[in-house]
Amino acid sequence: MNADRVILHCDMNAFYASVELLSHPELAGRPVAVCGDPKNRRGIILAKNEHAKRYGVVTAETVHQAKRKCPDLVLMRAHHDKYSLYCRRINAIYARFTDMIEPFSIDESWLDVTASEQLFGSGEEIAHKIKAAVKDELCLTQSVGVSWNKIFAKMGSEYKKPDAVTVIDRENYRDILWPLPVRELFSVGGATAAKLNGMAIRSIGDLARADRRMLRNAFGKQGTALYEYANGLEDAPVRAASERRKIKSVGNGITFKRDLIGREDILTALTALSDTVSGRLRKHGLKCCGIKVDLKDPDFKTISRQARLSAPTNLAERIRSASMEIISRSWSMNAPIRLITITGIGIVPEDISMQMNFLDDAEGNEEKVEALERTVDKIRDKYGGTSIFYGRLIGNDIGIEFDEHRKDEDTGIF
Repeated sequence: MNADRVILHCDMNAFYASVELLSHPELAGRPVAVCGDPKNRRGIILAKNEHAKRYGVVTAETVHQAKRKCPDLVLMRAHHDKYSLYCRRINAIYARFTDMIEPFSIDESWLDVTASEQLFGSGEEIAHKIKAAVKDELCLTQSVGVSWNKIFAKMGSEYKKPDAVTVIDRENYRDILWPLPVRELFSVGGATAAKLNGMAIRSIGDLARADRRMLRNAFGKQGTALYEYANGLEDAPVRAASERRKIKSVGNGITFKRDLIGREDILTALTALSDTVSGRLRKHGLKCCGIKVDLKDPDFKTISRQARLSAPTNLAERIRSASMEIISRSWSMNAPIRLITITGIGIVPEDISMQMNFLDDAEGNEEKVEALERTVDKIRDKYGGTSIFYGRLIGNDIGIEFDEHRKDEDTGIF
């Protein structure tokens, strides 16, 4: 019989809020939430700290709802560049212990440390060492689950928060997990839980003891997966850091502070969106062969249109031009727009050899534009994402902002 794997699930505690509080130590001990800007119609809670959680503040509710629960709630603007930076630092700590790291989101990852035990001790000891390094070096806390499979490791990190290590092994998993409501099992949503409850399956233990064939008849393949999850039979591997998942698309969308009307408004929006999409493509060494544009009007009616490019690109100028062509063909310039999303599709490596269409941009001009945009990338890498931007975006009133450290005194959002 093969020895069990040793899997960790590391989950940062209140990640966005904790990172923001590093710059605002005077707010320690107060309820804090990170949100979009209500004045830009993005007033949704993205993250909250433990103090806000005690008031019942939850992720994805509106700022208005959160404030009703907690009038003293401090709202802070999201700074995604900062979160990405800390994510890289956290993953660098993980990499000291294993190269088998699989991100589940920006603030949580699975680690396979089976081969690391000879160097760093048991899975539990490694979990404590990683947690201590993150706290000492980054002043952030995390909860870590330790188990022999990914599902139980994740449930271990959820079991006790914040700043905890929970071991779920073959001796204790029935005592720890089986008494929990079935809704607590990873991947069980509200509708699935309600259906299971209707079948007299109310706890994870009930699910583990249920008839496997009955579950498959009721839920299809998902039923089999639920049975395996509850019984600790899940055995999916942790993907090594070198096994990067294939990126199928790269996009960015904005809900605007006011509705866009007319060509100039649309061009301003497309300038910002294309800049972001092209930068992300270059960062990953990719180009796109097509562009998809999604438009939403004030009544939330959405259309989606796409077009193939004459040649792969990762340049903002070409992405903006293609996007504008799509919108011109598909939308009245006088019709209001609430949201635009641009997505690069048909992703290929940037060094792929494909013949240029010389009826398009001349090759020499293409090289000059690429050299310019890569220079911009280097400046941003060195001085920050808002250190250089397009003049068209200066003073815009559609909600595209650059001063990440500005505090809006009217809303109290940092």
